[in-house]
Amino acid sequence: MARYHFIGIKGSGMSALASILFDLGHEVQGSDTTEYLFTQKGLDAREITLLPFAAANITSDWILIQGNAFNAENNVEVAAAIAQNIPLVTYYDFLGEMTRNLMSVGIAGTHGKTTTTGLFAQVFADAKPTAFLIGDGTGKAQENAEVFLFESCEYRRHFLHYSPDYAVITNIEHDHPDYFKDLDDVLDAFNHYADLATKAVVACGDDANTRLLQTQTPVYFYGLDAHNDVRAINVQRTTAGVRFDVQMQGRIIGTFQLPFFGDHMILNSLAVITVGILEGLEASQIEASLQHFHGVQRRFHLEMIGDQVVVDDYAHHPTEIKVTIQALKQKYPERELVIAFQPHTYSRTATFLHEFAEILSQADCVYISEIFASAREAKGTVHADDLIALIPNAKFFAPEKLHELRDHHNAVVVFMGAGDINRLIPDYRKLEN
Repeated sequence: MARYHFIGIKGSGMSALASILFDLGHEVQGSDTTEYLFTQKGLDAREITLLPFAAANITSDWILIQGNAFNAENNVEVAAAIAQNIPLVTYYDFLGEMTRNLMSVGIAGTHGKTTTTGLFAQVFADAKPTAFLIGDGTGKAQENAEVFLFESCEYRRHFLHYSPDYAVITNIEHDHPDYFKDLDDVLDAFNHYADLATKAVVACGDDANTRLLQTQTPVYFYGLDAHNDVRAINVQRTTAGVRFDVQMQGRIIGTFQLPFFGDHMILNSLAVITVGILEGLEASQIEASLQHFHGVQRRFHLEMIGDQVVVDDYAHHPTEIKVTIQALKQKYPERELVIAFQPHTYSRTATFLHEFAEILSQADCVYISEIFASAREAKGTVHADDLIALIPNAKFFAPEKLHELRDHHNAVVVFMGAGDINRLIPDYRKLEN
């Protein structure tokens, strides 16, 4: 048994990794801000010790795992470790070592990573001893884990530290404009990631940019289009979900009836089905597991509040907003669609300002809050009013305007964004109709 201290344990990846190591029998503790974050749910359930940042936490009898956001300039614990000459292991280097020790699947892509990783976890944990790390802060390991499933993030090319058996790529678009210069820069990163896979790349062939991948690793393309290796055909979409047959290299391998909404969920399922079949799972076994998938934190999470369907959704890029709107219109075609959107980072808002406006205009009513500033980007020149001016049915939103959302009776009300807008949902539950 080893002893691990996590610097920044409430980070989404860090909290998940801490939970995995705890489940594997190791002693785990960590430090972070004292503010409650949804990512600590699993840590609290395991009664893992959470400490405020302090130099005194750093001693040589712990293996120190350093969160990506922290360095000697902004964190007293990192500075103390360096001063005491105590080794630090970065989060992504530790994860990289795990990918080499277990049969591993790294789920990457500009959008859909978290939900797809959750789908993988549902299927493989039902079939084999599995450890999984999901970007919503969820991590879990079964005893004697043979399989490691993990969300693999492209930001700052962190995923190039990994060496998965399967590199899953859900799509490729220009995002993180504070780091990636343009789409070519993003493609370059994904090309290198694909080369690191030891068995195969499993990529969405309906996405034009994944078709631009140049890798020596064998590639299995999945999707709805005819030119894919693995296809969903005979697709039926209803207010109860979706039904489709899966054709793999010309042969029907099974029929899948799933309680999912939106074509993106068909595509995400195909990624799991492809790897599952390649790893020897039966189609019926995969379908049964997928039917029990109940989602991941902050991704299309639905609840009833009064006469409204209230949705907590993490979408923060135009493409993600588009697929969420598509899914909600499939499931609730007769209800008014109201979106309270919190833009995430100034650079992303400025880069995709007109795309945000075009997609959000598909909702019946849109409320736009101030832009959520990230730790890496505290200010910018674009503002909420710039986006509001481009959307005919938009107005400004702030916590004190929360009651206005209740005026939309029998509506679908979406709290959308990657910042902290979901923190308003508990207060929203308390409002009178």
